[in-house]
Amino acid sequence: MAIYALLDFDTLKKNDISIEEFIKTAKGLKAKILQYRDKNSSFEEKLKRIKKVRKLWKKTLIINDEIELLPFADGIHIGQEDLENLCKKYNLTKFEIIKNLKNGNLNPQFSTLNSQFIVGLSTHNKEEILEANKLPLDYIGLGAYRPTNTKNTNNILGKKVIDLIKYSYHPVAIIGGIKIYDKIPANFKVVGSDICKLMYSRLRKKEIFKKKLKNL
Repeated sequence: MAIYALLDFDTLKKNDISIEEFIKTAKGLKAKILQYRDKNSSFEEKLKRIKKVRKLWKKTLIINDEIELLPFADGIHIGQEDLENLCKKYNLTKFEIIKNLKNGNLNPQFSTLNSQFIVGLSTHNKEEILEANKLPLDYIGLGAYRPTNTKNTNNILGKKVIDLIKYSYHPVAIIGGIKIYDKIPANFKVVGSDICKLMYSRLRKKEIFKKKLKNL
């Protein structure tokens, strides 16, 4: 089971952690994938940051929801509601939306990309997993495993995820409140806040050590 690092900008800001520090820690934990999520910044700010992340992170980079940022990443992760909204916006079926996302065809400015993108979809129950099986996805996110402060989680699955994983035809990434050392029989575990907690603890220890040195 590999680590899929979730770089949630609001969480980094709250804990006074830089993008550079987060990515350095993700590399140290041997994360295979990094997702950039930013729900509140302007598009211009997001664009500036995703370019920065791309320079620092050479492995698989996923963006959350924002299809306009797709040219700067290797793929996109969307939620159930986001998928429904895209279907309404473009008047396409879920299958067609996923297929067009993979080909980078939802936006005219992508027409010259000639790239295949990774597409992941959040799922929360057996019904959504079975529906996801019919879509040309690269993986599904399944959760929430625990309550998390980064988003509203009304559906906490806990150990139920272990039984639900077997229904998926796609690789599974467990999402929601995952800790670095959780052992779950899935392809990936999406760790975000717990990486920040680890970093915050390390930074605090460094600060305390520096203060002690000054007082010697």
